[in-house]
Amino acid sequence: MRKALYILGDLEDADIVWLARHGSVRALSPGDVLIHAGKAVGELFFVTDGTLAVTSPGGAPIAELALGDVVGEMSFVEKSLPSATVTARDAARVLAIPRAAILAAFAEDSGFAARFYRALAVFLSDRLRSLSAPGRTEAELDEGLLDTISEAGDRFVRLIALLEGRER
Repeated sequence: MRKALYILGDLEDADIVWLARHGSVRALSPGDVLIHAGKAVGELFFVTDGTLAVTSPGGAPIAELALGDVVGEMSFVEKSLPSATVTARDAARVLAIPRAAILAAFAEDSGFAARFYRALAVFLSDRLRSLSAPGRTEAELDEGLLDTISEAGDRFVRLIALLEGRER
């Protein structure tokens, strides 16, 4: 869930409501492919339940994604085709937000765009540091995140509640 905290910590409550209203929940069965390597991705995904496997085109395991992970962010930022395949390892759910809707919202609200891109930049920076810094563990949190972790956690819980119809 830590990765979602990077994103949600920089967004505002109104941004969370926007994500819930413009996204849709997609249920995945074990083995369902969410993203195919080499095929365009039209959405950005947030894992809300379950586990996803990231594999190379040859099938080699790259990573495992779970609650709170963001999926498809590299293609969203770079506008390039995915270099890996993402498959449901078990029953899973994702919040799928259409890329076109996000870009339209950015055009209308530059503040939302700035907050969203900053959150993605921090998220991707953390991923790179995790991969390139020997001895750094997933359990270590950035000091900047510590300032917003409680609020970000509350936002994630609210996002799930909005998606499940428990909150309006």
